[in-house]
Amino acid sequence: MSVTKTNLKDAIINRRSIRKVKKNENITKERINEVLKTAIHAPSSFNMQSGRIVVVMNDEHEKFWDIIKETLRSRVPEENFGATVERLQGFRDGVGTILFFENQETIEQMQDKAPSYKEQFPYWSHQGSAMLQYAIWMSLLAEGIGASLQHYNPIIDEEVKKTWDIPGKWSLVAQMPFGEPNEQPGEKTFLPFEDVVKFY
Repeated sequence: MSVTKTNLKDAIINRRSIRKVKKNENITKERINEVLKTAIHAPSSFNMQSGRIVVVMNDEHEKFWDIIKETLRSRVPEENFGATVERLQGFRDGVGTILFFENQETIEQMQDKAPSYKEQFPYWSHQGSAMLQYAIWMSLLAEGIGASLQHYNPIIDEEVKKTWDIPGKWSLVAQMPFGEPNEQPGEKTFLPFEDVVKFY
């Protein structure tokens, strides 16, 4: 079964969090690599490019979600843990997960180069990460690949760094499980356009 591609405008309008994904042999490492090559053109303040990406697929992807499940086991009340496991399974059933990091070393270097903006660089770093996340999400959706953005950091940070030998200065920001969509998302509501956009 193949996934259905779409154009960027439709991808932006139809983007939804797909929290249940499944495996699809057409979603290959090579295909994800091409998506990422396009998406890393997302802008960053001062072109500092502090974003870093780790992609875990197949067995490594399943290992990642097992780490989250075991980490949450001691934190989630027993009566709620079944629902938590079910939610996590919707991510684990997918093809892979993109892990978004920010390289704190890059931010520190920028702070040294432009000290008058020192306090702003951590904020700009996260803005750049958000644009990178969105660019990747849109690029995946344009390829017919379902995804959602998750935030199980910081409770998994140390285990993730140890398991995949992640540099100490890389700070985990978000996780994006992806695969063939395996649910129909609900309708999304929006504020009135006039409340959001003003022309003068």
